[in-house]
Amino acid sequence: FFFLMIRRPPRSTPKPSSAASDVYKRQVSTQSTWGYKVQQEMPNLRLQKRLAASVLKCGQKRVWLDPNEASEIALANSRKNIRKLFKDGLIIKRHIHLHSRSRVRRMKEAKRKGRHTGMGKREGTINARISYKILWMRRIRILRRLLRKYRELKKIDKHLYHSFYMKCKGNQFKNKYVLIEAVHKAKSEEKRAKELGAQAEAKKAKKKKGEEKKEEPKEKVEEKKAEQDIYIWTYILTSVSYTHLRAHETSLHLVCRLLLEKKKKKHH
Repeated sequence: FFFLMIRRPPRSTPKPSSAASDVYKRQVSTQSTWGYKVQQEMPNLRLQKRLAASVLKCGQKRVWLDPNEASEIALANSRKNIRKLFKDGLIIKRHIHLHSRSRVRRMKEAKRKGRHTGMGKREGTINARISYKILWMRRIRILRRLLRKYRELKKIDKHLYHSFYMKCKGNQFKNKYVLIEAVHKAKSEEKRAKELGAQAEAKKAKKKKGEEKKEEPKEKVEEKKAEQDIYIWTYILTSVSYTHLRAHETSLHLVCRLLLEKKKKKHH
């Protein structure tokens, strides 16, 4: 098993992200000249990389030097030359590697629909997640805004406004729709109470008028009574003969009986 313990040498690669990029940098480039291999060392471009980072105003990791033009880049020992190489495209400023937020946006959109918000996903108490005070402030502001609107539109008077304002403060209404129903109910009750009050006043006035009629002066009552007696006696003396009198009847009783009989005849 000793051959398994032998460590394999790192593979040389031109990619800067690879762990073996340093091996690539140290790699000796070989060129064939008339069949003979001439070894040439890769030039050290540390100075050029530092100057390029300074000129391009970025970190050295973002600077890319063309490996095929290493000999030409190695000759550039001033910032002016570095700018020229950057213009020619031998030196490139890499883009920033951004952390993608597409997955985060997707998750947020799902959470707005109510996904991924069950009991297993919640951390912290209810009050820690959203304060009771904030919920109260939101609710009370909505209710008070509605009351102000109704008062400005003259839908409720100042007395009804104050009554409902204090009820809102006492946590009597769960939401805006409950408050609207309560306002309509209170207005209908107030209207009904006014109608009943008007009816009661009308009845009272009518009763008072009847009592005034009843309480006529005694002199008028006596005069009316005297007039009735005179009318009866004149009728007796003129139209009724004493032959119709019975033993147990007075003249007044006779008149009454005759009148009733006459009335009955008319109905028949």
